[in-house]
Amino acid sequence: MLEISDVRAGYGAINVLWDVSMQIPEGQLTTIIGPNGAGKTTLLRAIMGLIPLSQGSIRFDGQPVEKTPTWEMLGRGLAMIPEGRMIFKDMSVEENLMLGAFPKAHRAGAQANCERAFEMFPRLKERRRQMAGTLSGGEAQMLAMGRGLMSDPKVLLIDEPSLGLAPVIVNELFDTLQRLKSEGRTIVLVEQNTHKAVAVADHVHLMRGGKVVLSQAARDVDVAELQQRYFAH
Repeated sequence: MLEISDVRAGYGAINVLWDVSMQIPEGQLTTIIGPNGAGKTTLLRAIMGLIPLSQGSIRFDGQPVEKTPTWEMLGRGLAMIPEGRMIFKDMSVEENLMLGAFPKAHRAGAQANCERAFEMFPRLKERRRQMAGTLSGGEAQMLAMGRGLMSDPKVLLIDEPSLGLAPVIVNELFDTLQRLKSEGRTIVLVEQNTHKAVAVADHVHLMRGGKVVLSQAARDVDVAELQQRYFAH
């Protein structure tokens, strides 16, 4: 569904990704793990057109998307839930959700998708009129997840969703990911919680130094070996 081939990208004169290639199959949860600075977030940004490629290609449903403006990606069926939530603090929970269906093609189903978000995250329904800036960290992550689902994307890119959250909230979050996976959604998950990421995934990619150093079906992953490679010098 999503094909990444020999991608190089970075920030100005600083290159971060070095010949990165991976396949993201339809209906599966693919997780990308690795230490800080490995290039995981940079890869998601490159997929979404937030940074340009200096080499390589990205194809979605067989069509190139590397030159597609970021604001057109929702229309193509890709949505990203960024690291750090990135919610609009001075807007209500419901207003934040509705922004996820802002493109004209998605507005007709916005109310139904909003109700689905409330069903998936009941606490958001309780706080629908509340300013997003008053939410706890876990509630803010729920809001970011709900907003990302408002366009009913074909591919959902999720960047470090458990960052800074209490263990009980992390467990709830991964229960939600498991539910989304069981619905047949295509998910790319960047996550530093190795055990939970591997447990929920169909396929695992380990990145270090801007390169993919391991690509393996999750069922075949030896977590001890994975962690040795994770922390290797």
